[in-house]
Amino acid sequence: MVDLVSRPRRRDARDNREKVLTAARRRFAADGLDASLNAVAREAGVSIGTLYNHFPTRDELIDETQLERVEESVRSAEVALAAADPWTGLVQHLITMAELQATDRGFTDVCVRPLPAGSRIEQAKRRGQVLFHELIARVQAAGALRPDVDVTDIGLMLWSVVRATDGVRHRAPEAWRRHVAILLDGLRTEAAHPLPGAPLEHDILRAAMESDR
Repeated sequence: MVDLVSRPRRRDARDNREKVLTAARRRFAADGLDASLNAVAREAGVSIGTLYNHFPTRDELIDETQLERVEESVRSAEVALAAADPWTGLVQHLITMAELQATDRGFTDVCVRPLPAGSRIEQAKRRGQVLFHELIARVQAAGALRPDVDVTDIGLMLWSVVRATDGVRHRAPEAWRRHVAILLDGLRTEAAHPLPGAPLEHDILRAAMESDR
């Protein structure tokens, strides 16, 4: 005998899950990954208990809502590596990354916040990091990117551009584009002057970014 009661319940559960995911994406994009889960539940029109029934931990909700963005950034790196001109590929990738961060605070946070090692996001991030190292090496080998910059230099500069223009996001949402263009000019080999000191170690960079959230 077909259980006619369970079908609507399952449908309601699926609908509630999608409502939570939609609301979480909006709240994380606006407020970052520390956004109030009570606010997410209210926006979704469900109880906080229903939210936790579907996503027992914040990390699980983050993994589900942010994976698509992280995968988009990985695809951007893959496209950049396949570009006929290495410099053009790098420019396109950095602009994509800046736009993702400038329009989505949740993505900005997920770039620097470690999630459980086995999560889908962390696996995708590791893939993206490998590709980014390959991209930088390729552009430097082509002679287009100054040889004395490191992956952490570029990561810090890109992050700082997004953070510096965050305060004007509502009045000038495209301000980051001008500053990324200035950053890119400074990375060109022909514009290079000797740099003082050494690039930051990766763990120092990550700690700085995490402390500023």
